[in-house]
Amino acid sequence: MTGYPLEKDAIQLVLGLKEPWSVKQVSFSDTEKRLDIYIEFQRGAKFSCPSCGTELCDVHDTIGKEWRHLDFFQYPSYIHARVPRIKCDQCKVVMIDVPWSRKMSSFTSLFEHMVVLMAQSMQISKVAELVHEHDTRIWRIIKHYVKTALKKEDYSNVTAVCVDETSERKGHNYITIFADKKTGKVLFVTRGKDSSTIGRFFTELLCHHGNPWKIEQVSCDMSPAFISGISEYLVNAKIIFDKFHVMQLVNKAIDEVRRVEQKENSILKKTRYIWLKSINRLTEKQSQALFSLRALNLKTARAYQMKLNIQEIWKIQDRDEAHLYLKKWYFWLTHSRLDPMISLATVSYTHLTLPTIYSV
Repeated sequence: MTGYPLEKDAIQLVLGLKEPWSVKQVSFSDTEKRLDIYIEFQRGAKFSCPSCGTELCDVHDTIGKEWRHLDFFQYPSYIHARVPRIKCDQCKVVMIDVPWSRKMSSFTSLFEHMVVLMAQSMQISKVAELVHEHDTRIWRIIKHYVKTALKKEDYSNVTAVCVDETSERKGHNYITIFADKKTGKVLFVTRGKDSSTIGRFFTELLCHHGNPWKIEQVSCDMSPAFISGISEYLVNAKIIFDKFHVMQLVNKAIDEVRRVEQKENSILKKTRYIWLKSINRLTEKQSQALFSLRALNLKTARAYQMKLNIQEIWKIQDRDEAHLYLKKWYFWLTHSRLDPMISLATVSYTHLTLPTIYSV
C-alpha cells in the first residue's frame, strides 16, 4: 500500500478536535482508494467517567477502534484511534466516549447525520448504495435515531387521529399507521391491522404523556376491526369515514360491475380507469369515451351515476339532511339489481347506525 501524507493541522481543524485529542497521521492509499486518519490522546491525559461523571480518572488501558467518516472527495475515509478505558473508583473499568462518535457505533456522528438526512428523501437501499455500505448497517443508524427521537415525543396535545393500514411488502403482511390529523405527523407504526393495533396505540399514547380519553376524532376506513378497537380503547372519539376511503369502496364496487359486464359486452374492455378516475383528471380522449359510454344502456354506467351521486353528500352542510340523502342513495342501490352495489349499500347502511361522521 502506497500512502501519501496530508496536512494534519488542516484535518484536525476540520474534525474540530480539542485537547487531549490530536491528529497523529493522515494518509491516502492510491491502491485501496481510501483516506485514513489516525488520532491519539496526550500522554498522561485524564478523562471523566461517562457513567457517573467522576473527573480526572486515570487510563487503565486502550482498545483500537475504527470509524467510517464522511468521504474525502469521492473516496471513503476512516478514523482510527486507541480508545482509553479508565479506572473509576465507583464504576471500576469503563471505556470513555469519544467526541466524534456515539457509543457502540462504527460510524462518526457526522457520517450518521448525513445518512439520516439522505434517508428523509430516498429509500434506505439507495442510501446504502450511495455511501457504499450494506443496508443492514444503515438501518441500524436510522433505528437508533428514530428511537432517540421517539423518547422525546410529547403527545399531550393530540386530540384527532388518522388511522390507515398498508401492505408492508408483497403478500398479506400489513402495518397500521397512526398520525396526528391536525399536523400530519406520524405518531405510531405497528404490525397488523386488527383491533389490537388500537390497543397498542393506546399504550403508546400513555408512554408519551398522551391522554386516550382526550381523543375526540379518529379518521379511518370502514374496517370492523378498527371500529371495534376505537370503541374499546378511544371511548370518547367520534369515528370519521373520510371521503378517500368511502370512494375507494365505491370504485371497487363499480369495477366489479364492469368486470362482470365486459364478459358479455366487449365495448367495456380497457375502460377501467375511465370509470375510476375523477372527471377533472380525465384526458380529452377519456372524457369523450366516457360521454359515449354513459349514453348507452350499460350496468356500469348506472353504477357510475351512483358514484357521482354519493359525491354530492360532502356538499351538504346539515347532518340530518345528509343522513336523509344517504338513505335515499341506499334505497337506490339496494333496488339496482347490481350485486356489488347492493353489497356496497349494505356496508354503508350498517355504518349509519354508528356515531360516525362522513368527512371530506
